[in-house]
Amino acid sequence: MNGKTCFFIGSRYASSSIEQQLMEAVEKHIIEYGVTTFTVGHYGLFDSLVIRVLRDAKKRHKDIKLYLLAPYALDQNRKAPEEFNGTFYPDGLEFVPKRYAIVKANRYMVQHSDYLISYPGVGNSRKLVDYALGREKKGLIKVTLIPRNEQNS
Repeated sequence: MNGKTCFFIGSRYASSSIEQQLMEAVEKHIIEYGVTTFTVGHYGLFDSLVIRVLRDAKKRHKDIKLYLLAPYALDQNRKAPEEFNGTFYPDGLEFVPKRYAIVKANRYMVQHSDYLISYPGVGNSRKLVDYALGREKKGLIKVTLIPRNEQNS
């Protein structure tokens, strides 16, 4: 594996019905794309689903590294789930007002990741995915969208 990184962004209202699609996307990123490091937030249902999927993936792929994104300075010392390697606090966030910290942390991750797996909703998650899609057109990131349908919307 060549040290590729992947981040996740999605609607905090995601349904558990997308868990299988997330698992398949994570497996593809590990096996086909060579992703070795995954970072995920910890707010909302989407992040909870991703954390569960990553825990399972770690059982099958012991060499992958898992990090919990820490958008607030106090989160730097937050205990990550047992299977995770720790937390990640992006440079420069200490100067960002608290109400913008999650948005800035997510944007940082899109700017510094090779891959993005997303199930966007509306608002900030949609704006961030649109930003990532613009970066994808420039060859700066590869975006995988988990499709919305009646079963998982």
